[in-house]
Amino acid sequence: MTPPTQSIRHPSPSPSSSPWAVFLAHLFVILVAWTVFIKYLFPIAFALIIGERWTTYIYWDLWPVAHLWLAWALLARPRYTRVLAIVMSLVETLIIVTLFTHFLADPEWSIWRTNWFVNKVFVLTGFFLVLGTALISPNAIKVH
Repeated sequence: MTPPTQSIRHPSPSPSSSPWAVFLAHLFVILVAWTVFIKYLFPIAFALIIGERWTTYIYWDLWPVAHLWLAWALLARPRYTRVLAIVMSLVETLIIVTLFTHFLADPEWSIWRTNWFVNKVFVLTGFFLVLGTALISPNAIKVH
């Protein structure tokens, strides 16, 4: 007799998910992976290799968790997905534009700040796409 297997539920696109919403979800999963590498794994490895504290070059935040939540919501499409997409897009855009304003007033083009800047450009682009979708084509991300 074979033991029963447990299935693990992975968020998969709902049957009515639009291909665009699935694309945006995957884009944010890629952004999360890239952000984790750029902001955490690479700086930790570099610091350890040169004998510094592992936290020396990290710019701490929990945005990758929020971005992963948005990616999940775009696939699973709970009722709050459109509101989450709009609010998160507006908040993140405001934060990034403010940070860019301060940074570009007196830029420091070290490898760490350049990585941060490039990462934020891509994140901002992703949020423009999500915000545009939520405002112009809300049916692409709403529950039907």
